[in-house]
Amino acid sequence: MKIALLATVLVVALAAAVPARAQVFGQFTGATTVPPNGHLFGAYINASQNVLGGLAQLRLSFYPNVDFSFQGGLSRLDPGGGIATRTTLRLGTDVRWLVSQASTTFPVDVAVGAGLGVETADNYKVVSLGPSVVASRTLTVGGSGGLVPYAGLSFLFNSRDAFNTEDSNLSLPLRLGMEARLTPAIGVAAELQLAIADSYNDHVGFAVGANLPF
Repeated sequence: MKIALLATVLVVALAAAVPARAQVFGQFTGATTVPPNGHLFGAYINASQNVLGGLAQLRLSFYPNVDFSFQGGLSRLDPGGGIATRTTLRLGTDVRWLVSQASTTFPVDVAVGAGLGVETADNYKVVSLGPSVVASRTLTVGGSGGLVPYAGLSFLFNSRDAFNTEDSNLSLPLRLGMEARLTPAIGVAAELQLAIADSYNDHVGFAVGANLPF
């Protein structure tokens, strides 16, 4: 009940805030996957030079070491160059497979996966698709908390039909973050988002939000 209430408060807060944008769309968690029959709700605010918005995700798992998610949110995009500011809708999904776990001989958890994201508005649509890899390490703090530093890299093919121009490119979004697990049911994440070799997005962004396993 407490988790559901907190999740509702976060959703309302995001809806009431000025909408924001992620950089296709963000990592937000470490490499460890949701346990079978487990769930994780996340809500985040993303900001960069020309965008500001909110994103939520639901992660699920039905098989050990494999999970997937659905993501959705709104952003406020300021293209500049005399083009009017507009609100975009973002929808995405991804799947991850935990291929290696931290041990005495290997220092980090590693997961590989792939994702699909669509961002759309009036006279604007960007579709992104590609594989990803993330590495993280869980550092125990106290009896029930912990810190999870992580780094994630994606290789995305982007197709854009925006402002009467159609083109495509490849990009390498890099995400460097930290999740603080305050309790087994509440985590807070902060993430630096770097768009490497990206012709569309701001090169530097930041995200902050909450992860709520249930």
